[in-house]
Amino acid sequence: MPPGAKPAGDGKPRLTRKDFASDQDVRWCPGCGDYAILATVQRLLPELDVPRENIVFISGIGCSSRFPYYMNTYGMHSIHGRAPAIATGLKASRPELDVWIITGDGDALSIGGNHLIHILRRNLNVQILLFNNQIYGLTKGQYSPTSEEGKITKSSPYGSIDHPFNPVALALGADATFVARSMDRDTKHLQDMLRRAHDHRGAAFVEIYQNCNIFNDGAFFQFTERDTKPHRALFLEHGKPLVFDEGRKGIRLDGFRPEVIDLTDGRWSIDDCLVYDETNRELAHIMARIFFRPDLPQPFGVFYREERPTYEDLLHRQIAEVTARKGKGDLQALLRSGDTWVIEPELAEASE
Repeated sequence: MPPGAKPAGDGKPRLTRKDFASDQDVRWCPGCGDYAILATVQRLLPELDVPRENIVFISGIGCSSRFPYYMNTYGMHSIHGRAPAIATGLKASRPELDVWIITGDGDALSIGGNHLIHILRRNLNVQILLFNNQIYGLTKGQYSPTSEEGKITKSSPYGSIDHPFNPVALALGADATFVARSMDRDTKHLQDMLRRAHDHRGAAFVEIYQNCNIFNDGAFFQFTERDTKPHRALFLEHGKPLVFDEGRKGIRLDGFRPEVIDLTDGRWSIDDCLVYDETNRELAHIMARIFFRPDLPQPFGVFYREERPTYEDLLHRQIAEVTARKGKGDLQALLRSGDTWVIEPELAEASE
């Protein structure tokens, strides 16, 4: 039992947030949104009833990727963009482990883009948290794959001409089985999304809007701040009508085109609003395309979920079937089978 942990009613240790905090000084800029995400994860883990020794955090490179140092669990600060590849190897060999991938918009969507789409389509049973601050923070403020067009940065002094990635749409396009979006400044909603992601069996992708107060301060304030959040943020809830602005407005579909309707002028009612279904892939794609549009609120919540066999389950099932049919393999016999040869020391010296 960890120091300070108290036994639960069943005699098992009851862990707390402190049990998941390492002894390392957290070295993010004061005011960074990463602090809120870290605290939310540390508060959630004790509720998941997963042995701490079975939890692993794997990251790539970037501000967000310091995350494993601050977790009192197993972890690995890996190389740029390759966290999904390393997590795939770990999960394939040790499927019982609870694996979390921590990444950023630059790490996951630039050098790591190829690895991200393949871990999603393979449906490995991991949680992928993408911290999106729309900037390269660690390297001091260059534009990233999610920066908006026209972004003035040190690497785009006349404005970025790149069209930005939409991470949610990208994940859906890669056939992810769980796709969600949340924000650093709504920790209650964030914790709910992380819990939903963990409960899902398969690759769970959660994009988190995270404020970089040094190089991109306020990028998401229209969705996170008290004065504007009710008007600009739309929260998706399965089986419930899409309403926002404290119930004064809603979303309906005009064919395949979402539009805002006023629920206070008597023309429309809540019965006219679209009832969201997070198991409908086509509907998820429509909601994902609502992306920084001034005429529509930005969606947050679970866009899509489906049940599909995981990669590691299929892998170990295949291994078991082949083993039952052919018997256990012999690695040494395999290495010495077929065409083999021996390099004799004397022959090697004579040829020099």
